[in-house]
Amino acid sequence: MLRFNIVLLLALMLCALGLVSSQHRARKLFQALEHEQERARQLDVEYGQLQLELSTWATSPRIEKIAREKLKMRTPEAAKVLSATAGGAVR
Repeated sequence: MLRFNIVLLLALMLCALGLVSSQHRARKLFQALEHEQERARQLDVEYGQLQLELSTWATSPRIEKIAREKLKMRTPEAAKVLSATAGGAVR
């Protein structure tokens, strides 16, 4: 009977250690999950800011200003503008 009790005690100790180990691992994984979710939220905010910045950089007045000042471009005279239609005719 004593041997049986010792075997049961050892089995109980192993089960308890396994339980503690699995709970610890689950807590660590949950902590890592929360960290990654926070990082995902930060990246979403940064993505939104970058989209806003991109839309600001791509506005027509800004592009026109750069074309005029840096590239020295200008609007062509009306007489020098040719328009093509879908039929292939040029006006």
